[in-house]
Amino acid sequence: MKKISIVISVYNEESNIPELVKEINKHKNPSFEYEIIFVNDGSSDNSEAIIRKLCESDNKYKLLSFTRNYGHEMAMSAGMDISSGDAVIFMDADLQHPPIMIKEMIQIWESGKKIVLTKRTANEDQTFTYKILSTVYYKILNYLSEFNMQTNTPDFRLIDRYYVNILKKFNENSRLFRGILYLIDAKDDTETIEFTAPKRFSGHSKYNFLNLFNLAIDSIIAFSVKPLRIALILSSLIFVLALMYGLYIFINWAMGNIVVPGLTTIYLLTIILGSGNLLVLSVIGEYIGRIHIESKNRPLYTLREKINFNE
Repeated sequence: MKKISIVISVYNEESNIPELVKEINKHKNPSFEYEIIFVNDGSSDNSEAIIRKLCESDNKYKLLSFTRNYGHEMAMSAGMDISSGDAVIFMDADLQHPPIMIKEMIQIWESGKKIVLTKRTANEDQTFTYKILSTVYYKILNYLSEFNMQTNTPDFRLIDRYYVNILKKFNENSRLFRGILYLIDAKDDTETIEFTAPKRFSGHSKYNFLNLFNLAIDSIIAFSVKPLRIALILSSLIFVLALMYGLYIFINWAMGNIVVPGLTTIYLLTIILGSGNLLVLSVIGEYIGRIHIESKNRPLYTLREKINFNE
């Protein structure tokens, strides 16, 4: 009998977990064996205690607990690393990834596709501001990256063991799963299905503007060197403009038109040159910072506890 691993990242979802488990069990395909791996990403509520009780009731429920909050991408990585299924399904714990779609994803996988992605056509919880920010994020990411990433493709997906083993070879700290999938170029083995994300069953989203901004920066830096090229173009442009301004001053001096330097000119040049230099240095600094972190070769995450895993 083939086995399906369901990896669920959890961060303060105590009120959603019981309903999520109920829905997953309702929509499972009985022809498969299942393991449901909860990755507790440093929750401060009773999420871990609820998962512990599930693990005590049935060893198909498994728990990985981080020593601290490492983030959604690392939670998925940890679940994937320790999963043992022939296919791995990734989903969130807030019920905005409908468990009813699990059967359809498995059917597509059985038909021969090794990766099943989902595309969110609508989100009942999405605000107008979030929609605008999401659109801007994908446009900037696709412009700066080496590939075009589908918009509104969340981390609700099925991946065959063949590609799971490939993904496990990627060890960078700044990771974006949906980006790595484009790097391995498995489009011939991939099918995308659409869904409407319902409202959260309970609680509120843990992603705020700062989280999304950090994700955007990490995504761009991790998959593109175009910002360095843009910085080079910008610094070159500022240099050319400075030369042109210097030539303008020299011609006026040569023609006897004495230009009395004013504070406005000095301030303007200082702001333009200073901000340009800071921008270029900041972009370079981001890349150097990533190199510094990666060169330490630190573990991607640290576990405090594992339950129901055979060592």
